[in-house]
Amino acid sequence: MSFTPLHDRVVVRRLESEEKTAGGLIIPDSAKEKPAEGEIVSVGAGARDESGKRIPMDIKAGDKVLFGKWSGTEVKINDEDMLIMKESDILGILA
Repeated sequence: MSFTPLHDRVVVRRLESEEKTAGGLIIPDSAKEKPAEGEIVSVGAGARDESGKRIPMDIKAGDKVLFGKWSGTEVKINDEDMLIMKESDILGILA
């Protein structure tokens, strides 16, 4: 099944966090926080302004992004956990 978000929404796949700290300590699953870094899987066509003109999206599929800890709605697409969020919930693109 393919899924395309509407308007200014994006589908994000969370990127897994490190299993070890910089000092080499292993972090148990129960102590890990959900990562706030992800990869854009799909983007909508963009929102519309007051005159009805489409506002283009600043991000594209494949971009690696940072987003807020509690951003988005968790969904399951093709048996994979994804997030759907508005473009405005994204804090920035990682180079």
